[in-house]
Amino acid sequence: MAYRKEQGGGLSPATRITQEIIARLEAGTKPWIKPWRGVPVSQPLRACGIPYRGMNVFWLWMVADMCGYASPFWMTYNQAKSLGAQVRKGEKSTIAIFYKSYTKEVEAPDTGEKTDEARRVLKAYPVFNADQVEGLPERFHPAATLELIEPEGREADLDAFFAAIPVNLRHQGCEAYYEPTADRVTMPPVSLFGGFDHYYATLAHELSHWTGHASRLGRDLKNRFGTAAYAAEELVALSGQSAPCLTHHRTVCSWHNAGGHQAG
Repeated sequence: MAYRKEQGGGLSPATRITQEIIARLEAGTKPWIKPWRGVPVSQPLRACGIPYRGMNVFWLWMVADMCGYASPFWMTYNQAKSLGAQVRKGEKSTIAIFYKSYTKEVEAPDTGEKTDEARRVLKAYPVFNADQVEGLPERFHPAATLELIEPEGREADLDAFFAAIPVNLRHQGCEAYYEPTADRVTMPPVSLFGGFDHYYATLAHELSHWTGHASRLGRDLKNRFGTAAYAAEELVALSGQSAPCLTHHRTVCSWHNAGGHQAG
């Protein structure tokens, strides 16, 4: 994913879910291959262990995949508190949905006859994944089944290059994206990549979006997928993701051509 805009408040549950699905579909059309593995995702469970049903299964699966949550358990803030645990500071909730049934008295326009009509309305409530909560019993954190292995190809020069950039960078989940509002880059853990070359290229891609923040180069990062401005921003990032590796390659080649490869 290139850069992620914050969802506006006040959206209906249906609109929020629909917009996120559309964003995922748009992210899937990118002209470069996702070079990392996902994390295992289990059927979503309530804090009491009862499985979610219906749309909640699909929705919470998708959220867990986006954020890289390994635990299948979801709970409200108060449920976490009742378990002697605490939602980690700065964590943001998602939603679980349910239908509320009620009856309303309606009057037939032609006869004036009054009858009770059954209706349903979609409601939502905030939930957190167990991975966002500190102090939960061990049963809420099943053992990970994904083998974590550091990939090959680590380069000290490139590590130093990226370490010198004053970016708010976090490693979590299984998506790569830049958030203009939070001014933050999120990357999957290095262990999910098949090689450090892919990790460096992906990080450079997201850092290229980071340069467009209003406090830096001030590019327009508010455009929807499909617009000319969005395409231009992606071209900037695609160019940027190859720059560090090309620079490193040219340095090595120059050193090699100058005879630096010869011993003593």
